[in-house]
Amino acid sequence: MVGGKNKHEAVADAKAVAERIKPVGEVNIGAIEATRVASSNAVMDAIIPSANAAGADKGKATYDTTCMACHTAGVAGAPKFGDKAAWSARIAQGNDTLYGHALKGFQGKAGMMPPKGGNMSLKDEDVKAAVDYMVSHAK
Repeated sequence: MVGGKNKHEAVADAKAVAERIKPVGEVNIGAIEATRVASSNAVMDAIIPSANAAGADKGKATYDTTCMACHTAGVAGAPKFGDKAAWSARIAQGNDTLYGHALKGFQGKAGMMPPKGGNMSLKDEDVKAAVDYMVSHAK
């Protein structure tokens, strides 16, 4: 007897619990992982097409896999993609300032920017390319 049940009932309960708590998805731990997941998942392929396209623009690919999570909806005060009014004062500070904020993080009056958008596996040049991509759509 185990916990008031016979051994077979306890094993059956353990199997049922294991089935109920098994993982149902994967966590995106970076652009490389997102691409791996996307390439094996049709839904992700539709959501992140540029990450899978050969020769895709690095700025757009980085935006699509990391930056869009905040910059599409304006999460945590992030300027929305393509919003010229929200970007104008930031663009006026110059690309070097924007690169620094994107790479190292920034706490401003309107919100905050985590270093590398929270994806520390990104290369610096990919982050800069994403900044260039967003700026080019806000001018």
